[in-house]
Amino acid sequence: MLKKIKVTVVDDSALMRKIISDMINEQPEMEVIDTAKDGEDLIKKITGKIPDVITLDIEMPKMDGIKTLKELRKMNLNIPVIMLSSVSKTGPALTMESLAQGAFDFIAKPSGAISLDINKVRDELVEKIKFAFMQSEGKNTIMSEKNIKSNRTSINRSTATVLNEVATTTGVVSRSRTTAMSNVEAVVIGASTGGPKALYKVITALPVDIGVPVLVVQHMPVGFTKAFADRLNLNSKLKVIEAAEGDTVSKNVVYIAPGGYHMEIGRDKKIHLNTQPSIWGVRPAVDKLFMSAIAVYGSKLLSVILTGMGRDGAQGTAAIKDNGGITMAEHQSTCTIYGMPKAAFETGKVDEVVPLDNVAQEINKIVMGR
Repeated sequence: MLKKIKVTVVDDSALMRKIISDMINEQPEMEVIDTAKDGEDLIKKITGKIPDVITLDIEMPKMDGIKTLKELRKMNLNIPVIMLSSVSKTGPALTMESLAQGAFDFIAKPSGAISLDINKVRDELVEKIKFAFMQSEGKNTIMSEKNIKSNRTSINRSTATVLNEVATTTGVVSRSRTTAMSNVEAVVIGASTGGPKALYKVITALPVDIGVPVLVVQHMPVGFTKAFADRLNLNSKLKVIEAAEGDTVSKNVVYIAPGGYHMEIGRDKKIHLNTQPSIWGVRPAVDKLFMSAIAVYGSKLLSVILTGMGRDGAQGTAAIKDNGGITMAEHQSTCTIYGMPKAAFETGKVDEVVPLDNVAQEINKIVMGR
């Protein structure tokens, strides 16, 4: 019999605890083994029933989500936690803090603290519970693409194996050319699940004088990207902002695409936002940014694909390479989800495979020749 993923649900609303528990229990591979009304209640109960994954409301009385995460860390309980957050005045900022405190990921409640329409995010919650469990078990988190139709060009499997092994032992591997000497005028980055932590590590390590704009698409719900940009700005040498319509693209500034909007660069070198249909089920989409950047920067472009599920960014990566740009993907060993980097790699158009700890250094090397 297949082992079920054991989940504990924490929320101060009895109704929300019931709805979330029912959603999880509907899944044949999951079961809710306990619920708690707040952090204090969880801490009291958890030693008796240790779950594989915890879903944790952020805004609760007595002990909120942030304090609860800190207590779990003190107890040395290596249990992945998925935060449930509402887009309230403080919710997004607390969500970013929770990720900094070690939460695996977060889900946005669709309509506030009591979201009777929580079923809208059921599939997202179920997927993230699975991935959180897989990561805690040390299992491979390659995103299954059985439901994704594509006509990608596959590279030789043995080549992929060799490159991954080399990147693991040496830090960086170049597949097709040496990239230290270049004339890059912009860096574009795409990420999804696991991206906020990965981007924090990369952006905060970039130098103040990098000399190019950095444009980022992170799959994130409406209402959370401003808090994400603010946190990055507080801890980075570069200026980091949530992009706005008409912003002039400037050197030494990081632009984060706002949730709910595709972000493109116009030939006027200004930011343009739109609500055109989602691509790959997401808006903003990495491919939208990458393709628009090609029209502006041509071969003077460096692209980076970080952790995430699905294949957003693969088309854009291939197009950047075909137009003479430089392309990079995060190495499988450091990805939370090896989906987007894998899809990009399998186009055969990725120049460099780089573990996360080396990404900022490699960007700096390529852009500044250091």
